[in-house]
Amino acid sequence: MSQEITRTEHSAPTRQFTVLLSPTRRGARLARLLTTAHLSDWGLPTESAAHIVSELAANATVHGRVPGRDFRLSLAVHDDELLRIAVTDTRGERLPLPAPPADYAESGRGLLIVEALADRWGVDVGPVPRKTVWAELDLAP
Repeated sequence: MSQEITRTEHSAPTRQFTVLLSPTRRGARLARLLTTAHLSDWGLPTESAAHIVSELAANATVHGRVPGRDFRLSLAVHDDELLRIAVTDTRGERLPLPAPPADYAESGRGLLIVEALADRWGVDVGPVPRKTVWAELDLAP
């Protein structure tokens, strides 16, 4: 398992996008659409990033939802070598743990998908009451 709970430091991003979205299915869908649009504008591949954003945004709306509080999507490209995706919600006490779902379960595979697609992923806790689930994709071959 490549999950880490740590704070990773990077150089200043060369491209960055951040938006607050409602913790609803519509907000999660918009997160994916905005990701695809921004990465396309930046000339970057979109498929893996869009899947990761979908899963993290869906988790923020299902497990991280607090009525009246939005979740934040952040995209940052560092030195044209690294894409960092971060989704922040206000349920810091509910940390994500990937676990295989039951054989016929209709949900529970989101973090397994993130783990499979991302080069690294993890969780930053705080400041209270927040948590940020992030994933990184290496852009250089």
